[in-house]
Amino acid sequence: MAALPSGILGALDPTSDRAVFRQIADQIREAIDKGRFKEGAKLPSESELVEHFGVSRMTVRNALSILQSEGLVSSEHGKGVFVRPRPPVRRLASDRFARRHRDQGKSAFTVEAEAAGSKPEVDSLEVREEKPTPDISARLGSARKVLARRRRYLLDGRPVEFAVSYLPLDLARGTQIAEPNPGPGGIYARLAELGHRLDHFDEEVRARMPSPAEVKMLRLSSGVPVISLIRTAYDTEGRAVEVCDTVMAADAYVLAYQLPAN
Repeated sequence: MAALPSGILGALDPTSDRAVFRQIADQIREAIDKGRFKEGAKLPSESELVEHFGVSRMTVRNALSILQSEGLVSSEHGKGVFVRPRPPVRRLASDRFARRHRDQGKSAFTVEAEAAGSKPEVDSLEVREEKPTPDISARLGSARKVLARRRRYLLDGRPVEFAVSYLPLDLARGTQIAEPNPGPGGIYARLAELGHRLDHFDEEVRARMPSPAEVKMLRLSSGVPVISLIRTAYDTEGRAVEVCDTVMAADAYVLAYQLPAN
């Protein structure tokens, strides 16, 4: 078996009190960080790593398991272990809901997908009337009934986001918002047509590990967290007109914000 190219991975430190499998994980992580293994590149095989470091196969597997739990690599059965790609989509909070996009008939997701050079899709669409949870009700001014719009977003066929929009039923019932396709510019454009011009949004963002259902919905690899974002939209009268509860694959997005300097 051929040796690994010189300089790709270093040697173990026999004087270190750090466990050998963690040292191996450190070596591979450093090689990824420094670009020796590019995005999407296949890592050396278990056999190659066993020979290079002079350790058992189980030690190598333990090292790769650490990197997989960190979301740096993913394993493909029968193919090997690969470096995970960096997030392809940049969500610029100050621009994604700009009125000019709605005027062009584009949703925020479409704008971001185009900027990333990706093909956007939406599936698993469900629209129904329901009783909100206490939290959603409070955010919508004690709404007793809401219209809920559930959908999954995909980029180039890969699921990256699942979102549920909740709107007060007295605003949405009998309008195009209640249709599977709300039309150009999405529900915000329809709200504006109904006299609820948007004034501002509040967003709450946190990172966490996904639920089993979210792992399945977003086809997440082991160790990949999700970004949970709850956004409340307010009209110019100060009324909350929508709450959007979104879960995003953390390896698919970079969240970017522009803050005023004064």
